Amino acid sequence: YLVIVGASNAVNLTDGLDGLAIMPVILVGACLGVFAYVTGNAVHAKYLLFPHIPGSGELMIFCAAICGACLAFLWFNAYPAQVFMGDVGALAMGAALGTVAVIVRQEIVLFIMGGLFVVEALSVMLQVGSYKTRKKRIFLMAPIHHHYEQKGWKETQVVVRFWIITIVLVLIGLASLKIR
Repeated sequence: YLVIVGASNAVNLTDGLDGLAIMPVILVGACLGVFAYVTGNAVHAKYLLFPHIPGSGELMIFCAAICGACLAFLWFNAYPAQVFMGDVGALAMGAALGTVAVIVRQEIVLFIMGGLFVVEALSVMLQVGSYKTRKKRIFLMAPIHHHYEQKGWKETQVVVRFWIITIVLVLIGLASLKIR
């Protein structure tokens, strides 16, 4: 429950700028699709020392559908956004990522690949905790993407840099395929 609810809320907190949440969802979803294929294939699972989970390879189709739908959505959600995801979309996308990670038993890899989501959620928790206990703020504004905006970064600058961070984290997650 913690992984699914945590991922769901973390993606929702990240969805505060045009295109910020959707590209990491695409990248993490595509990578989870690779993990689903590997765990669903007995030969690849044995070779890469993964648990074989019969039927989990079908989740690759689900992940591909998520990626395709999110790419189409990104077309209209990129700066300046014409369409917004809202709570329903962000909560659903996060829950989908968390559910796939739980089914293919890659919760820790989701934590690594979704590091952007983790940092966004932690920034809110730290800000709220600090303000309630000490009446002081850690960040100028939470979630952390708004902190960087307050520091003078342009919206597109924040979004693209967070995308780059996600690409690096997803590559680290993919590297864990063979590092077992």
